[in-house]
Amino acid sequence: MKQILQNLRSGETELAEVPSPAVPAGHLLIRTTRSLVSAGTERMLLDFGRASLIDKARQQPDKVRMVLEKVKTDGLVPTLEAVRSKLDQPLALGYCNVGHVVEVGRGVSGFAVGDRVASNGKHAEIVAVPVNLCAKVPDAVSDDQAAFTVLGAIALQGIRLAQPTLGETFAVTGLGLIGLVAVQLLRAHGCRVLGLDFDPERLALARAFGAETVDLAAGADPVAAAAAITRGHGVDGVIITAATKSSEPVHQAALMCRKRGRIVLVGVTGLELSRADFYEKELTFQVSCSYGPGRYDPAYEQKGLDYPIGFVRWTEQRNFEAVLDMLADGRLDAMALVSHRFAIEEAERAYEIVGGAERSLGVLLSYRDDPEALLETAQARTVVMPAPRVAKGVGRAVSVGVIGAGNYATGVLIPAFKAAGARLKTVASNAGVSGVHAARKFGFEAATTDVESVLADAAVDAVVITTRHDTHAELVVRALQAGKHVFVEKPLALKESEIDAIDAAYRAACARGAAPLLMVGFNRRFAPHVVRMKALLAPLHGPRAMVMTVNAGAIPADHWTQDRQTGGGRIIGEACHFIDLMRHLAGAPITARHLQPMASETGDTATITLGFADGSIGTVNYLANGNKGVAKERLEVFAAGRILQLDNFRALYGFGWSGFRRMKLWRQDKGQGACAKAFLEAIRMGGSAPIAYDELIEVGRTSIGLAQEQ
Repeated sequence: MKQILQNLRSGETELAEVPSPAVPAGHLLIRTTRSLVSAGTERMLLDFGRASLIDKARQQPDKVRMVLEKVKTDGLVPTLEAVRSKLDQPLALGYCNVGHVVEVGRGVSGFAVGDRVASNGKHAEIVAVPVNLCAKVPDAVSDDQAAFTVLGAIALQGIRLAQPTLGETFAVTGLGLIGLVAVQLLRAHGCRVLGLDFDPERLALARAFGAETVDLAAGADPVAAAAAITRGHGVDGVIITAATKSSEPVHQAALMCRKRGRIVLVGVTGLELSRADFYEKELTFQVSCSYGPGRYDPAYEQKGLDYPIGFVRWTEQRNFEAVLDMLADGRLDAMALVSHRFAIEEAERAYEIVGGAERSLGVLLSYRDDPEALLETAQARTVVMPAPRVAKGVGRAVSVGVIGAGNYATGVLIPAFKAAGARLKTVASNAGVSGVHAARKFGFEAATTDVESVLADAAVDAVVITTRHDTHAELVVRALQAGKHVFVEKPLALKESEIDAIDAAYRAACARGAAPLLMVGFNRRFAPHVVRMKALLAPLHGPRAMVMTVNAGAIPADHWTQDRQTGGGRIIGEACHFIDLMRHLAGAPITARHLQPMASETGDTATITLGFADGSIGTVNYLANGNKGVAKERLEVFAAGRILQLDNFRALYGFGWSGFRRMKLWRQDKGQGACAKAFLEAIRMGGSAPIAYDELIEVGRTSIGLAQEQ
């Protein structure tokens, strides 16, 4: 299918061929008929992409600080590689979509195939959208009109926060698409409206909608205009829908307001606020969050859990419905806002206008009106890439199918497998965009959104699983049942029952004579420094004492990794790395475990103590309450009157060792490359697994058991 993507590094837009998306539970698969280019938001993205690296940094000072901290702890080269990898990822544009439902995801009610819906779907022929971000389009509303639904909800949410009442006077600063919709909605509320802008055509439209206007380009005084329209009192509130780096719109809004007036920021402006502006009048200032309650709440958007209407009257979805109702009865005129129309095939021309000097307002994109052909497109979930096969290894290269194409996969794991000589056969992702990006960048032969096709492909020797944690166990079982070797990024599973299912599938495969290799991405075992530590410790007799300090950093409680059902929490999801590392260095089974969490909302600051069969002990201090300016990982091993200190996988120091004092590398190496290489070599040579199967199961059960102590 065709989809519009933007390159964040260069700002260029492209009409790309990508596989149609999968339909996750709680989603609708929609065949697009129209989409609306949001001139303000999407132009900002274009401008950001076209900016130089220095200008990009100036626009995101918080990100610059994060980069500088990473340079201090991880080194310059890994940091630059991470930044380049992030900028390389294509951005799927658009959030104002109209189309027909072609498939209903598991667990969805209230929608059926054939329904015409408005959603926040991308500019693409086929989109998969969470059900709470979709609304049925009334028969009286055309596709062109319905394309303004989501944008209208943005304006509506800002107005709801301002709480206008009949007869009040409001100013709208910035008469772009959202501003002009806001003018109409305020008029429908029974308010007088004062519109401010520099563009005479947009001012004329505002007047046509019943507003009085201030031409800022002509030097008109908005404060004087506000006083004149309100008998000298000042406006009751201001809706700021402008997009500028300046803080002037907020200052100007404060001057225009009456005492205890309300200011709501819907657009993007500078926020250098003057206390004096707000103090004397006791003004309120609020930033509006997109379409309404539910925005950025994973439970509402991704899991489809609606808020009870008796407690939250206006959610994102109900705002969509309200806008559609106003379009249906004529209170909202969207067609007056359309300045250009293009077919999707002309998308690049459309973005030349949006990002250029030519005046534009609402730019509508239309899609093929061929339901049968587009239904076939929705079912076409694999794109063959014009890329050469990559086979650098000795003998026949191991053919790999990768499931998941997120940041870690494209930034670390896939490059490691490519460098190790894998034949990159197919990469699968849910939405398709990240998969196509990975396929282009690394030379996969195909990109798909159909996981089953990867598992069923006889040409795929091994499956690499790098998806969200809650999918790992099921995918491992399915891959083993399909007779594939499996490399799964940690953790192996989130529940004991999942470990049992994996164990049963593995033993059944072995009984069939398949003898699959199962590997978890415990890469730290393979880091050069750890290899050296293992060699130094090997001849020593007696137990070891190990202390691992992990400056993990805080992750918000609502992040998916903290969700026990999705991410499993950080003990299972990340601390398992360090449990495995100690198991490896001890060289003996874990016989005792205990977790002592610090009191916190997330419980992810904790001390883990381990006991081993040979008498060794280990402590993992997993800390989420530290500072990012300090290196993330430090390991100390005490044994037989000697000490080894590993500093963030960049330097290893020895105390009391004959012939060893230090080992330094010019860049951090956590062993990802060696880990991938060991897995491929074991398959190629028919050798034993790089990590013993029983150890993988042991570490998995230990991590799950520790998490249950939180």
